[in-house]
Amino acid sequence: MTTSAPDPQEAARRAHVLHLRVPPGTAEHAYRAVLTVLERISPVVQAIPPGAALVDVAGVLRLYRRTPLELAHIVRVRALAHTGVDVHLGVAPNWALAATASARPLRDGIRLVLDDPVAIASFLHPLPIDALHGVGPRQAETLRGLGVHTIGALASIPTVTAQRILGGRAGRALQQRARGKDPRRVTPTALPRSTTEVRHFDYDELDGPRVRAAILDAVVTISARLRERQQAAASLQLQLRMADGSLLARARKLTATAHSADLRDHAYRIIDAMGLQRARIRAVTVRADQLVDADRVAEQISLDRTEENVRRIETAIDRANRRFGAGAVRPATLAGRRTA
Repeated sequence: MTTSAPDPQEAARRAHVLHLRVPPGTAEHAYRAVLTVLERISPVVQAIPPGAALVDVAGVLRLYRRTPLELAHIVRVRALAHTGVDVHLGVAPNWALAATASARPLRDGIRLVLDDPVAIASFLHPLPIDALHGVGPRQAETLRGLGVHTIGALASIPTVTAQRILGGRAGRALQQRARGKDPRRVTPTALPRSTTEVRHFDYDELDGPRVRAAILDAVVTISARLRERQQAAASLQLQLRMADGSLLARARKLTATAHSADLRDHAYRIIDAMGLQRARIRAVTVRADQLVDADRVAEQISLDRTEENVRRIETAIDRANRRFGAGAVRPATLAGRRTA
């Protein structure tokens, strides 16, 4: 009994998962713009911050009358034209294969792995073991120490052996990936709709000004992150970890904002309302919730020239920190303070 060779066109259509990578150091607003490009191609987009994303195009192939590879070329051209970001893509039948492929693009920035056992083995098996998606540095070192230097070598050893080396679940999953299999589905997700900063104290803190300085430090970091993401927060939560390990948390609704002064004032109002009296505090956590896209927030015109100037200065501070490093320019209250 003979087995017919797989149809290359059908094998190409079954390679319907795209894994995209943006260059290291890409600004978050540019990454968000790339996600928008992807969402206009397919509704099944999974963001993997800070610099990757998955797209399943199986459901839109008939709509576009294109192969997954052709859609990958469209994504790359649109990302470069609309956002200025030169992305790399892997096109394959599953998540792990596509992610491994996107790390090794061809000259056109894309690598296709057909849904064909021979094609999968010829791509995966010669690669070094640390090229397999999901293998960490320690796992790779352990495998190399036992003579498993390539993905093909991991694929060829018994599953029980892989589990003994790497642990039960991890060993089985990584060996399946080495054999070109990955059952995980692309799950549509967007960028996080909350962001958190924690500040720990070296000693249980009684000094009110130092606690407020820690809150300010966290708020400045969060507000800069929101502006970079082009988001605004409609809720702010302050959580205090006390010396006895208990937690005290309060939240406050607010008009969506990403301005440091607004978030600072709300955070101070929260802690003032707690009515603490010489409470010993071990750590403070500031969490911005209910994040919305900044372009959906109506910016109110202020007649206060000082407030307007502060917001203009904020933009300049963001540019300086992007150029010279986070924290290069910060409020005088935080001068010399070590960020936790």
